[in-house]
Amino acid sequence: MRMETLTCAVLLLLYQESCGAVEVRPSANPAVVGSSVTLSLSPSSSLNSGSWAVGEYLILTWSRLGDQDQVAVYPDHLGRASIDAGRALTLTSLSVNDSGLYTMKSTDPKLSASLSLTVLEPIVNVTTNASVSPLVEHRSTAVALCSVSSGSSVSFAWFNSSSEVVVSDRVRLTEGNATLSIVTISRYDQGPFTCLASNPVSNATSDPVDFTIYYGPDNMNVTLGSHTTGSNVTAVCTAQSNPAARMHWTFGGELLNSSGSELELYHVTKEQSGLYSCVAFNNETKLSHNVTGFLQIKDANSGSDRPKAVWILRLLCLAELMFTFWDI
Repeated sequence: MRMETLTCAVLLLLYQESCGAVEVRPSANPAVVGSSVTLSLSPSSSLNSGSWAVGEYLILTWSRLGDQDQVAVYPDHLGRASIDAGRALTLTSLSVNDSGLYTMKSTDPKLSASLSLTVLEPIVNVTTNASVSPLVEHRSTAVALCSVSSGSSVSFAWFNSSSEVVVSDRVRLTEGNATLSIVTISRYDQGPFTCLASNPVSNATSDPVDFTIYYGPDNMNVTLGSHTTGSNVTAVCTAQSNPAARMHWTFGGELLNSSGSELELYHVTKEQSGLYSCVAFNNETKLSHNVTGFLQIKDANSGSDRPKAVWILRLLCLAELMFTFWDI
């Protein structure tokens, strides 16, 4: 029975060596800077002698003498590396430099297994720096830069409100998506924009940033309406503009002594009927636009006979109904 068990054990070890059945399984991969990681063997086995190395550099060696393990840790990993009875390697106080190919080699019996381990620094403090110079609609290019105070293997993504920014004819993402550029910017590109920085062990988002975009004046509208003589009239002019447009008024091609979005006329006369224009100018875009409307002023008495006509019509209808009733 003992010989059969020994034979099976030898055959199993030979199978593991030839077929690579032993694997290295990490407790975390990628691992975080400052944390610990354990590289376990699967299946676990109490190998008599061997070594752990990263790349070409030995971490430790071990050998079994009787019931005791003799472990020698090399200077670069002294105080940070250890193994257990199952020959699992534990590393503490990880740094980015601990990334690499880890190999376990056993000399008794002969077998080996490897694993590539990545150690990443978590992302800290994501910031964005955006264009501060004036941006004029359809003329300027907006640029925003995303950066992190610390972090390794960082990926960047941009969001406009809750929607992810994608590349288009006007939108460019460069420097590994860390730089956002919007050419021929429009008023609808003001944001808020945020930058998401991420790696496999962490992620963080920047504070929102808005672009200040000058546009207009355009999409103008003027409200005049119809009024009667002797009344007071307030005409209102609106325009889409940033900053707010300066406005003045003309009547019949003549400049009126009035500025602002409202034109006040008091005790109007019929002679004030006609075409009124509102002219808007934007100091930043250097653009101007105008809109014209017709102000109608009627005689205050022009509609005074209407009530009499209504009453006469009602009396005629009533008389017709009475005659119809009597005929019945």
